[in-house]
Amino acid sequence: MKEYLVPHIESFKEWEEIKAMTDFQYPWRSESPPPTSFQAYHDMRCLYFRFVATGPTPNVFVESDEKLEVIHSERVEIFFKKDDALNPYYCFEIDPHGRVLDYEAKHYREFNWEWEWPGAMEVNAIEIPEAYIVTGRFELGAFKELGILKGNILEAGLYRAQCTSLIDDQATHKWISWIDPNTKEPDFHVPSSFGKFILEAPELN
Repeated sequence: MKEYLVPHIESFKEWEEIKAMTDFQYPWRSESPPPTSFQAYHDMRCLYFRFVATGPTPNVFVESDEKLEVIHSERVEIFFKKDDALNPYYCFEIDPHGRVLDYEAKHYREFNWEWEWPGAMEVNAIEIPEAYIVTGRFELGAFKELGILKGNILEAGLYRAQCTSLIDDQATHKWISWIDPNTKEPDFHVPSSFGKFILEAPELN
């Protein structure tokens, strides 16, 4: 299982100080994906994260601006699970406009769109030439409340839905993942797509 060490930083200055994880891949394609990077750090209150998704101007579907429109758009994704039963697990899909599709799920693909994250959460997104950047934070207390922070370990999946075409609400995606889940068809909603975040702080044990 892949691991990412999340440093403990109480006085954050620049994202450039945080080691980026860049080994994203197309698990179901033979070509190389556009560069995607992920960074995270934490203090004793929150987990902070940053995605940088490189590519042409992203395709984003906007009609009524409600959160399910994220499904038809370019986006980055972060999932959290308690265990391999995936009963439940928690999903956050974030588009380049900063819209968040957050939901609770149960294996297999039972989605509760009405679910709300129990703690404070903040997300921001900006587009820059040839990329978009998503930053955000989660309260650590919410991870503890949901039973998904175990000691200093979070089991997480990191993904990107690269939207290569958008005609009305018909989107074509190429699926990018931190981990190859070894499934025949594109699928992130399986235990094998998750890795581990190791939070670097003995006080969390």
